[in-house]
Amino acid sequence: MKHVIIHTDGACSGNPGPGGWAAILKYGKYERELSGGEKQTTNNRMELTAAIKALEALTEPCRVTLYSDSQYLVNAMTKGWAKAWKQKGWKRSDGNPALNPDLWEKLLSLCDIHEVEFVWVRGHEGNEYNERCDRLAVARRDEFAKE
Repeated sequence: MKHVIIHTDGACSGNPGPGGWAAILKYGKYERELSGGEKQTTNNRMELTAAIKALEALTEPCRVTLYSDSQYLVNAMTKGWAKAWKQKGWKRSDGNPALNPDLWEKLLSLCDIHEVEFVWVRGHEGNEYNERCDRLAVARRDEFAKE
């Protein structure tokens, strides 16, 4: 099984507001950048979208190490929160609705295809790939802010 390294980031101006997402996929010496955005979204939706779009870009089941500066994303996946929300009909442990169930559903289904390890990295701390993703996501956010 191929091992792919993925770095992701999301950006939003206002919450909600225009947003952008970005991902860098690395396999051996190959790298691929992906990015996009929406006119009206949230930062958390962009973080989730970055991970989803990166995993959707894989053409076969892979072992993936996915780096993100989003504790929302990483904690929900590594601590089993997202699976628990789904099992409870998209309710959190306090009974309130879980946010972004449409995106969590997609992400969980992609994690059934790929073996994904989620790793949190501190944002804006000089990590080359995190910084590149941030620049790409901000650039896409700014494009949508102009519309």
